[in-house]
Amino acid sequence: MNSTSNMWQQEIETMPLEQMRNLQLERLQSLVKRAYQDVAHYKKSFDTCGLRPEDIKSLDDIVKLPFVVKQDLRDNYPYGMFGVPLKDIVRIHSSSGTTGKPTVVGYTKSDLQMWHSLVARTMSMGGVTANDIVQVAFTYGLFTGGFGLHSGAEHIGASVIPVSSGNTMRQLMIMKDYRTTVLICTPSYALHIAETMDKEGVSKDDICLKYGLFGSEPWGEKQRREIEARLGLVATDNYGLSEVMGPGIGGECLCKSGMHINEDQVYPEIIDPDTLEVLPEGSRGELVLTTLTREAMPMIRYRTRDITRLYREKCDCGRTLIKMDKPAGRTDDMFIVNGVNVFPSQVEDALRAFEEATPHFMIYLRKKGALDEVEIQLEVSEALFFDEMKKQKELLDNMTARFASLLQIKPKIKLVDPRSLQRFEGKAKRVVDERGL
Repeated sequence: MNSTSNMWQQEIETMPLEQMRNLQLERLQSLVKRAYQDVAHYKKSFDTCGLRPEDIKSLDDIVKLPFVVKQDLRDNYPYGMFGVPLKDIVRIHSSSGTTGKPTVVGYTKSDLQMWHSLVARTMSMGGVTANDIVQVAFTYGLFTGGFGLHSGAEHIGASVIPVSSGNTMRQLMIMKDYRTTVLICTPSYALHIAETMDKEGVSKDDICLKYGLFGSEPWGEKQRREIEARLGLVATDNYGLSEVMGPGIGGECLCKSGMHINEDQVYPEIIDPDTLEVLPEGSRGELVLTTLTREAMPMIRYRTRDITRLYREKCDCGRTLIKMDKPAGRTDDMFIVNGVNVFPSQVEDALRAFEEATPHFMIYLRKKGALDEVEIQLEVSEALFFDEMKKQKELLDNMTARFASLLQIKPKIKLVDPRSLQRFEGKAKRVVDERGL
């Protein structure tokens, strides 16, 4: 493969390791100093462990810095983690939280320019050029994915169709009529589009797709092969999370042999989630990320909860950036449904509003065609279980509407006999994933 054929910033993407280390250290030292001065949370946590910014003399000293976890963002809701005055914030995004309060993230003008450039770099890894027509079928709004990938494509100079998610027939019409060459969505939605094409008698030869950039949910090689075969494109994975920035943290190149991490801007570590020790490259553990230049909301050693490994190997694309495996799981109980992050505690909170519900429920994750389906089996009081069907239907409708409003998912809710669900002596296992991912 021509090493320069699809590079966005060749000097950085092929930077020798020693030069990259020097750049990372310079940026880390500046970050720590700014965070200590400008963010009360960091000043307090550094002072608690007796750490001063000048103690960071080498990259190895990063282990002296305390971790940041999602609860820290909730405790500082909404703007407590910001490192600049609110007047300097030009964009605010957020993700859902387990208690109904979202985790809020902000961007300065400089942050947005950096973010767009990193997403452009990641999209270039996946084959996107200025000659492409990019159809963004992610949801637009507080979710970072839609706007992030939209802006990255514009940064490259591609033509962008901001169609958003849903309305698959319209997606397909636009794809055919506008001659879309790049599809951006969740992998499950890509397969749903393929199923719709089959029903409508549309062949992959009737569309112009060349590349697909898919993310926001776990997917494997079996799904990749099926998507590529049915849509006639090259499918690549990418990685991001809103707390750190959004999309643009890393992505696969066309070699499809691991995701390159943009380590000039995001410093990655792997830790043992139990001992919190940093593990050597190649070890599997929890991914920890530090933003090196972000102004609005510096993230220092943020625990992502994603289980993966980091490694360096020569890549045929010519990039020297460190690689990351697809996440193999999480250290918490979060699950992802059609690109939406959900915690069992959110389900519990939503059910708490209904006096008819008992504390006993189970969540089953299944596939309905290509898309994810959620079934919540809920024990109810004996009085309701034997009550008239009209009252039961009313309760189910109200519950479904509440889930759709709070969690952005529409589950199938099944009322079951009292005392019919399994009881647990230790931590309850609330989620049964039957999707075979």
